[in-house]
Amino acid sequence: MAVLRILHLVGSAHNNFYCDLSRLYAQDCLTATAEPRYDFQIAYITPDRQWRFPRSLNREDIADTKPISLFDAIQFITTQNIDLVLPQMFCIPGMTHYRALFDLLKIPYIGNTPDLMAIAAHKARAKAIVEAAGVKVPRGELLRQGDTPIITPPAIVKPASSDNSLGVTLVKEASDYDAALKQAFEYASEVIVEEFIELGREVRCGIIVKDGELVGLPLEEYLVDPHEKPIRNYADKLKQTDDGNLDCAAKDNIKAWMVDPKDPITQKVQQVAKKCHQALGCRHYSLFDFRIDPKGQPWFLEAGLYCSFAPKSVISCMAKAAGIPLNELLMTAINETLGNNKKALQNCDR
Repeated sequence: MAVLRILHLVGSAHNNFYCDLSRLYAQDCLTATAEPRYDFQIAYITPDRQWRFPRSLNREDIADTKPISLFDAIQFITTQNIDLVLPQMFCIPGMTHYRALFDLLKIPYIGNTPDLMAIAAHKARAKAIVEAAGVKVPRGELLRQGDTPIITPPAIVKPASSDNSLGVTLVKEASDYDAALKQAFEYASEVIVEEFIELGREVRCGIIVKDGELVGLPLEEYLVDPHEKPIRNYADKLKQTDDGNLDCAAKDNIKAWMVDPKDPITQKVQQVAKKCHQALGCRHYSLFDFRIDPKGQPWFLEAGLYCSFAPKSVISCMAKAAGIPLNELLMTAINETLGNNKKALQNCDR
């Protein structure tokens, strides 16, 4: 049987939090997608920017693997006949510099390009691009240290480049701005203040590319309430387990669930999501958060252009709800990456 050699790019060059987050998703992906047609290898990067190539992502195997420099890692990778890379890094360097490395090595990878990942990671820039394409976005302003907000509360204060709702605050009174800004600036050097969109619903929409066509996936809706819980926070997304590992908090059908495809909001949001995908120049897949106001109008909040192809990944959950098994989802992305399997077949038969 022809075997496709896939390198999972895991870890973080930024901090231990992102290292653990990456390892959480990558481990689930490796377990769930293991098949005879795949030969998985692992590249694990730590915040000291050392590389390891462990046989698994168990802490013991990682600890037993000798760390090496970038130079030595490149020498090793170029001898491994890697067919493609599956990026699993969620920190800014991982989403940009490390993807760019594989562009230089001319090894294809699943997912969006480093320049687009950098744009999407900066929420204000992503908003500006989709707004220019006709997508509704909340009115906002970009602040640096010392700047004073001019938007009248209620307003959302959030870091311009941070995920998982870290540093996000709903400000109801102008007197609360100082504390909210101080918290947001702990996570980024720039902060967004934007008008608060009154709550109807909050959803996420995933798009995948199959045979060059954009396919809208079922929406995921999040537990929010106009009075008790008007916005989502970090605790709604991630939690720490008893053994010290990170885990997903929004996968219990209580804090998040799949929207019935017959729901009228589905098609409306999918159309807007496809417009966002095209405006940003995405490839292979994309993922967008929307606030739905009481009149049913979707408002773009941010883009999250990553998928680890783990069962807990949002796009994987959406695909499952659409009747697309995880391995089919992965192979679709592989085909798009390698040119609808033509290159994959050539490489696998060597």
